[in-house]
Amino acid sequence: MNVLLPTHPSSFSQYPLHHHDAHQNLASPHTPSRMSTRKRKADDDGHDDSMSISPQASPAFAARPLARPSKKVRANEVSGRPLALPRLLETLDADSLRSVLHTICERHPQIGSEVVASAPRPSVDSTVEVLSKYQDKLREAFPFGGNAGSDYAYNRVKQQLNELIDALTDFTPHYLPPNENQTTVSLTYLDHATKVIHDLPEWDSQSHKHHKDNAYDEISRAWALVISEASKRGGGFQLHSGGWDQRLSKHNEQSGGRMQAAVNALGSNLGWMGGMGSGSGSNDPGSIRNQLLNGTYGASPGNMPVRVGLW
Repeated sequence: MNVLLPTHPSSFSQYPLHHHDAHQNLASPHTPSRMSTRKRKADDDGHDDSMSISPQASPAFAARPLARPSKKVRANEVSGRPLALPRLLETLDADSLRSVLHTICERHPQIGSEVVASAPRPSVDSTVEVLSKYQDKLREAFPFGGNAGSDYAYNRVKQQLNELIDALTDFTPHYLPPNENQTTVSLTYLDHATKVIHDLPEWDSQSHKHHKDNAYDEISRAWALVISEASKRGGGFQLHSGGWDQRLSKHNEQSGGRMQAAVNALGSNLGWMGGMGSGSGSNDPGSIRNQLLNGTYGASPGNMPVRVGLW
């Protein structure tokens, strides 16, 4: 049996509905309104957070390692390799470079010949610096206190002493003619080398004195050779203009007469200049040297002197 509900037209006309409200009211009674949905969501968030389901808590979103793009690695970055030659040379100090070069030259003599031919000639200053380093090593090797000329001290410094003397023996021929044709360069080196020999220790034992005696003998013969060659060039005036004759005389005095052979060579080669080398004729107004320097060379008694040089 159908029951017809009465309609009340008067109620619809009394309370007219807008189009939007009518659409919401005519919807399914099971569909909640927007306001009720927002309110219920806010209440749920504020009252029970443990019941909310996050993507991390879901079994479907278990932690997985992230896949990263593979890095392109070059082959030369994964294995060691030696330094290139320019970088390797930058790391070596002077002593290491000399050691490496010396080893290479010993293995390959032709390379050693090229190095000798290509290397610049060592200056006197650079050679004196090397000799000074050997002197420093000798001084540092001496024991503190005690007798510096004792056998104990000699045994302590024997190696350093021989190294210094060997260096003198090797360097000296380089500065002698005909390898060195400039007299001033030869004499400058000999002057410094002689000072190094003066500083060699004097030993108490006679068996140890030969080191210094032999060094004086070699340097004296070197002086004689340079004097002999210089006397052939312009009469040896360069020896006297630089005062080398006086320096040699002082060296002989400081050596205790052990350089007399060099002084004799100076007198025999330049004796015509009024006893040069012995010091006796340096103040003699009648010597040829002083006549040339004073402009009186060639003057006869009672006549005007003949000027020599610039007028």
